[in-house]
Amino acid sequence: QVQLVESGGGLVQPGGSLRLSCAASGSIFSINVMGWYRQAPEKRELVASMTSGGYTDYADSVKGRFTISRDNAKNTVYLQMNSLKSEDTAVYYCNYVTMTTRPEVYWGQGTQVTVSS
Repeated sequence: QVQLVESGGGLVQPGGSLRLSCAASGSIFSINVMGWYRQAPEKRELVASMTSGGYTDYADSVKGRFTISRDNAKNTVYLQMNSLKSEDTAVYYCNYVTMTTRPEVYWGQGTQVTVSS
């Protein structure tokens, strides 16, 4: 089992910045993907992900504004969000997936990000 603990959400004005953190603990598999999804009213979408080897993937809507990074020694992934827009408002969920023949998927509890003036 893997536990994911998120932090860093909150209320910010348009154009502002926030940094999310997600720390994984438990039975960590060294080769994995960690990332962030967000839940809008109608769908959950990938925001950004990063493999333990450093490969990254971003949603088109956040490219150039958000940056994902990770500290493998701390099993922690970060999401730096700049130039936030109202449409970025959502619950953000940390995601962890083992890169194995039978992937295991874990989710954090979610953290609210609200962009509003």
